[in-house]
Amino acid sequence: MLDTSRDPVPAPTDAPARAPGDIPGEERRGCLYALSQPPLMIFLGVIGCLLLLAAVHDLFML
Repeated sequence: MLDTSRDPVPAPTDAPARAPGDIPGEERRGCLYALSQPPLMIFLGVIGCLLLLAAVHDLFML
């Protein structure tokens, strides 16, 4: 699509773009940090055990 705007094009800056919630000096935390939290791992373990029990019940009891 042809750009027909009459606004001047801003000059590029050398500073890296940051997300609005980023705080300078604080490192980003990813998925591995979230999985290292005990409440989340307990929740995922309980859900996994329930799925395992349901699968064993379906395979051997029915």
